[in-house]
Amino acid sequence: MSGRITVVGLGPAGSNFLSASTQHLIAEHPHVIFRTTVHPAAEDFPGVASFDHLYEAATSFDSLYSDIVETLASMAADHGEVLYCVPGSPLIAEHTVELLMKRDDLEVTVIPAMSFLDLCWSALGIDPVARQVQLLDAHQMGEKLNHGGPLLISQTHSRAVLSDIKLSVDTDLVGDRDVVLLHHLGLDDEVVLRMPWHEMDRFESADHLTSLYVEDVRTLEDASRDLVAMMAQLRDQCPWDQKQTHGSLARHLLEEAYECLEAIEELARCLEQDDAEHLDAAYDHAQEELGDVVFQVVFHAHLAAEEGRFDLAGVFDGVREKLIGRHPHVFGDAVVESADDVAARWEEIKREEKGRQSVTEGIPVALPSLARYVKLRRKALAIGMEPLDAVVIRDNLSTMLSRLESMDMAMDDATASSATPAAELLGGLLVNVAELAHQLGVDPEETLRLRTHELTAAIQEFERTK
Repeated sequence: MSGRITVVGLGPAGSNFLSASTQHLIAEHPHVIFRTTVHPAAEDFPGVASFDHLYEAATSFDSLYSDIVETLASMAADHGEVLYCVPGSPLIAEHTVELLMKRDDLEVTVIPAMSFLDLCWSALGIDPVARQVQLLDAHQMGEKLNHGGPLLISQTHSRAVLSDIKLSVDTDLVGDRDVVLLHHLGLDDEVVLRMPWHEMDRFESADHLTSLYVEDVRTLEDASRDLVAMMAQLRDQCPWDQKQTHGSLARHLLEEAYECLEAIEELARCLEQDDAEHLDAAYDHAQEELGDVVFQVVFHAHLAAEEGRFDLAGVFDGVREKLIGRHPHVFGDAVVESADDVAARWEEIKREEKGRQSVTEGIPVALPSLARYVKLRRKALAIGMEPLDAVVIRDNLSTMLSRLESMDMAMDDATASSATPAAELLGGLLVNVAELAHQLGVDPEETLRLRTHELTAAIQEFERTK
């Protein structure tokens, strides 16, 4: 050990919340330093050194905290012992103390203190254990709030931070919910203000002594938990759901997938054509159909969980871990230069994972033939096979169309076969059409599907006018 650091907390507000022993330590210790004097209790200890000057020069909080810890270690080595004073309680939302306690070259002693949390519970009039309140740091939430309430969010020190929180939840998930702003608790200008969610960033006085209490907000965590719970209830109480097996549900998954595909195609059309009139309905339809597909996944996971095989958490973790492994250029040190590089690396990694000898393994034989051919062509491209020359493809099509002209076009159901010269020629035509589509960057399956929509509309129009 090269020195000792004793950490004390300055409490949540003025020095009246400090214990007598802490006040005595600060007054009598020969080497005292505050993390910051921007705290109400610091006003009673004028002239004490602080790290305020580091705040002014820091480019980020991480670099600031690292500099503070390094300076403290150096002081401890020089003086033998240092008293380090931090706002609030030393072990609550105090990253410098975390960093200090990880060091092997320092002896760190932490003296507990009253926290801002104690004042929050008092101001709110709640028992946080009974309510199961979760604590969040506004700076570590990310772009989306993924925790259901109740929540106490600290570090809401500016209108910009409050705005980020406001925007972290979709409007339709918030509804008319209120939040409670907790500002300068324990001081003469204490504010406990309930306001609508969408108004939280209008509070102009937010600073380092401001927190936010969220009683309830619906998030991904809540929605997932409730859907899984409902699945269990259906399985327990609904005769139809009780009868289902993986096999009986297979066709439903396929049907829902096709319905979802149709909804997504309509959404894509609205976006491509800037069809504002139908865009909201298209989004709603896509959401509905995606939900139906998700429910099929939940159902299969629940059946597997009943057998002790896997559950939905295993499904989520499995696909996340697989995607991390297949994106070493994102989650590792690999370097790629293009989407084609990503595809090639993906195939290589996948073959190693599955122990496959060929990229053709794993492509479902039950896929529609055109879709399977296109998928095989993409696999070929990913492993570096040269595509057919566009000129050759057009020559092939021209030759085959010429040969068709000399064939008997009469259809005979009794002799229809995939082995006739006509069938062989048409097969060649379809292959070359698929190759041409690949050359042009067109999905032939998708194109043909759109044509079926047009034919459907034409048939319906004919029926109306007949």
